Amino acid sequence: MRGLTWDAVDLERKVLTVRQRADRWNTIGSPKSDAARREIPLAPIVVNTLRAWRLECSRFVGDGEPRLWLVFPNGEGNVERHANLHTRGLARAEFAAGLTTDPARPKYGLHSLRHAAASLFIEQGFSPKRVQALMGHSTIQMTFDTYGHLFPSPTDDQVAFGQLQARLLVA
Repeated sequence: MRGLTWDAVDLERKVLTVRQRADRWNTIGSPKSDAARREIPLAPIVVNTLRAWRLECSRFVGDGEPRLWLVFPNGEGNVERHANLHTRGLARAEFAAGLTTDPARPKYGLHSLRHAAASLFIEQGFSPKRVQALMGHSTIQMTFDTYGHLFPSPTDDQVAFGQLQARLLVA
């Protein structure tokens, strides 16, 4: 997110391409692995929000050209510090949502949002390989080690077979 540039956001196709990241020193570089390079589909509300945000971000343009043309720059148009995202962005959003009583300290970190997204993908019925691709995991084993408990279990299979039987026998 900190290394995302506007040229990696395709609002017409409704996808963003992960091809770089900002490290702990705010240096733009390659993602952690080849699997981390990926396209991520965007929900309509995200597309609309990014369209509006792009207009707001145009204030960071100098001499007709953006500095780094980051999607989420700091006030000078450079890479935002990770700590600032927590205190100025995430904490305030969680406070407004009633998740925390301190507007400067988030209850949940940014990585929690990543886990929540993976959980929702699985709940929606995405296949393990699709979850792996969306999360940018280098192996399916990493996906299963982290989220395996969320995928359907043998007990879920029994329920599904009962439902299938009911559908077949209703005539």
